[in-house]
Amino acid sequence: MVFTEFFQQFPVKVLTVALLIILIVYFIRKFIKLFFDKTSFLDEKREETLMHFSNQVTRVVGLAFFFIYVLSHFFDFGKILTSSVVLASALAIILQHIIRDYIMGLAYLFERQIHHGDYVILNGNRQGKIEEITMRYLKIRQYDGYLYTVSYSNITELQNGTRGRRRVNESLILNYRQNPDDAFKVLEQVAQTCNEKYGQYLLKDVNGIPIESFRFNQITELNVGFKGHQYSLSGLVKEADFVEASQKVRYELAMAAYKNDLMMAESFETSH
Repeated sequence: MVFTEFFQQFPVKVLTVALLIILIVYFIRKFIKLFFDKTSFLDEKREETLMHFSNQVTRVVGLAFFFIYVLSHFFDFGKILTSSVVLASALAIILQHIIRDYIMGLAYLFERQIHHGDYVILNGNRQGKIEEITMRYLKIRQYDGYLYTVSYSNITELQNGTRGRRRVNESLILNYRQNPDDAFKVLEQVAQTCNEKYGQYLLKDVNGIPIESFRFNQITELNVGFKGHQYSLSGLVKEADFVEASQKVRYELAMAAYKNDLMMAESFETSH
């Protein structure tokens, strides 16, 4: 009798439910992990992405059930939901951004647009490796070391490097007074130098031949920002070598511009 009364106490019931939810979440995660360990119909990155996402889902659902249980001792949710259409509409309006994040997150996941560990460019100005995929947002580790968090509803543009391959695309913006013929000779030499010095970064076919060597793409844009013309160089490299290869190409471009006195674009003209 005393034992039964002890478990009827509110704090004890709350603690018991919390422990039960924790155990259920733990066993669900273990089951999912065991399922992926025993199967091989999905690639490793896809499995890792689904694992991260399922961990987020089980945590949110577990917390939701716990709070609903606790609040049910103070509010009659049945009467509130059936008698207050206005409240439900207000909640929908208040939570519309959160709901949109969840829906877009599911779309990105099930359409296989992103995987854990992918190198992505978000909204044209944030790029790095995906470190965490949650139900509402992405976390990417940028090349400068900073961790950038963005909700799915704030992603207007997402560029994802092709699996196993990345295209290095670096450029110089030269002054419009720069003779293009002279610039072409210099940058064609830079492309040749990159192929000779950094050929190990290039993605190769089964015969060991580069799929796309470093090459000079000539003028890719005119009058950029009313400062000058853009000359670019690109090459298809292995995904793991993308960051280092980009750094090497940028160095060669900068060194070539310095040694050959190429006229770089400036934000304003200085008078002498």
